[in-house]
Amino acid sequence: MSGVTLDIIHPDAWPPPRGYSNAVAARGRAVYVAGQVGWDPLTGKFESDEMAPQVRRALQNVVEVLRAAGAEPRHLVRLTWFITDKPAYVAARVAIGAIYREIMGRHYPAMSLLVVSALLEDRAKVEIEATAVVP
Repeated sequence: MSGVTLDIIHPDAWPPPRGYSNAVAARGRAVYVAGQVGWDPLTGKFESDEMAPQVRRALQNVVEVLRAAGAEPRHLVRLTWFITDKPAYVAARVAIGAIYREIMGRHYPAMSLLVVSALLEDRAKVEIEATAVVP
């Protein structure tokens, strides 16, 4: 990542996190990706009302926006997930983990997941916003 300084921060006494980083320090050009839901952005239509397929599409949408900014998933320093159904998310965690690795690779930035009562789009089960740092 020529031109980018990226350090994963982890307190020595803590056990290593799984599937995320506690903190990331980065230097370069910041790219802020607005919340992406699990729909086709060209049609504004959801292909599924299930959690895992919506996560797949939301992550694909994040990646497309990153590419438009000259970034890749490896440049991510922060992901914030908003979900509307915690039991559905928990039930789909194994599938979601596989989907994440397929689309984003094994790069795990600092992440937060919030359970919300609703998202602006009625059928949305997940919305993901991202921050990346690129050279």
